[in-house]
Amino acid sequence: MVYESIIGREEEIKRLERFLKSSKSEFVAIYGRRRVGKSYLVEEVYKENITFRAIGSYIKGKDAKSYKQTQLDHFYESLLDSGMPDDTPHPTNWREAFRLLKKCLEKVQISRRVVFLDELPWLAGPQSSEMITELGYFWNSWADRQRNIVLVVCGSATSWMLDNVIRDYGGLHGRLTGTIRLLPFSLKECEMYFKSHGFHLSRYEMAVAYMALGGIPYYLDRMDNEKNMSENIDDFFFKDERINQEFKDVYTGLYATSERYVDIVKALGTKFYGMTRSELAEAVGIELGGTFSKILDNLHESGIIREYPRYGKERVETVYQLKDFFSMFYLHFIYGKGIDAGNWRTIQRTPTFYTWAGNTFEILCIEHLPQMKDKLRIATISRNYCWRGPTPSGDTCQIDLVLEWKGERTDYICEMKFSEHEFAIDKRYEKEVGNKIEAFLNSKQHAKTHSVQFVMVTTNGIANNTHISDVNQQITLDDLFC
Repeated sequence: MVYESIIGREEEIKRLERFLKSSKSEFVAIYGRRRVGKSYLVEEVYKENITFRAIGSYIKGKDAKSYKQTQLDHFYESLLDSGMPDDTPHPTNWREAFRLLKKCLEKVQISRRVVFLDELPWLAGPQSSEMITELGYFWNSWADRQRNIVLVVCGSATSWMLDNVIRDYGGLHGRLTGTIRLLPFSLKECEMYFKSHGFHLSRYEMAVAYMALGGIPYYLDRMDNEKNMSENIDDFFFKDERINQEFKDVYTGLYATSERYVDIVKALGTKFYGMTRSELAEAVGIELGGTFSKILDNLHESGIIREYPRYGKERVETVYQLKDFFSMFYLHFIYGKGIDAGNWRTIQRTPTFYTWAGNTFEILCIEHLPQMKDKLRIATISRNYCWRGPTPSGDTCQIDLVLEWKGERTDYICEMKFSEHEFAIDKRYEKEVGNKIEAFLNSKQHAKTHSVQFVMVTTNGIANNTHISDVNQQITLDDLFC
């Protein structure tokens, strides 16, 4: 089925449709970064099949009893909206609430009944054991046996969803029949969005917008097609006083100790190439251990950071790098600057802009690794990593991305360069490239039976001059939109 209101999400739509057509009850958990479009996707695909929908509300400052009562009040109102009689007694606990939900669903005579619990972490609250226990009992004792229930639970609080639903070892253990991790739009999906909303942007402008906003549908919806992209970025980041609150909202309520998460994100925001575990722990003043590991894992699952191996020393290093484009832009240009932040129109084409764009373009490319692989005609990547080691002259060089393809005994050394026009390789950079290739060829990571391909990834290609002999293949911005 074609959903004209949904951009992209083909695989996720297929899975949701398969759950709806199933001959048994399905229990589906959807999670992902705040503002990525989880609720919208479910509502658009399931629409008239949603028999009951309840949404949790983020509440700060209430005691556990008051918090629980507020969520029960909202759940009760959702039951009334779903056709439950107005004189039905108000539930005082979650067991009563799910008993009422069961009665409400029993009166609905349709082939498939979708129950959508949106923002489940907020609905369950900080002391969530009671709600999760009763949800598990509702599923195990009744919904699963009906054979025609699709129970969808959704949440932005990734750590909570992982601990209490997806990796739960209590009543929900082994009960999920499907898990969907919803990611931001790709460049191709963003292009589809812009075209469908009356924008006529160059791919260069779309890439700059992506490096500022990421592929977050909610942020794209804030763009105005009567303004150019510079004006839109100005309005979104530099003129809207709510931008500081938006940064907090990305993390507030997502995790039990959001301050720790924000501290880690801010620390990584100061180091583009990332930090090792010990460096990061020291920077934020947290002890190495299980809690720290869990925070990093949750940020990784949320799509906020990535971890990658860095070779070149005696021991491989695991490096953590901030990759949430909105957070990177905010921390680079807005955080702590106040009225000194300026505006985007005057920042563009300055050294500050090109430093930011050069760094961020590298992450943009890595986030579109499947497109790079297709352009290079690589069937499978054995591993990808960063390499940092000594050059023949004794200096240290870094290769941002190495793609190893054991099947064809080839290592692809990738250099990413952002430029408004064709990137011109000069004599100095030609020498730098030669040193990197030679350093890598002499490293322990390079298998002596492997050949090497040097790949330039640029926005608009490389200029044809006398210094391009070491370049074996090119990838341009257009290739990342495939």
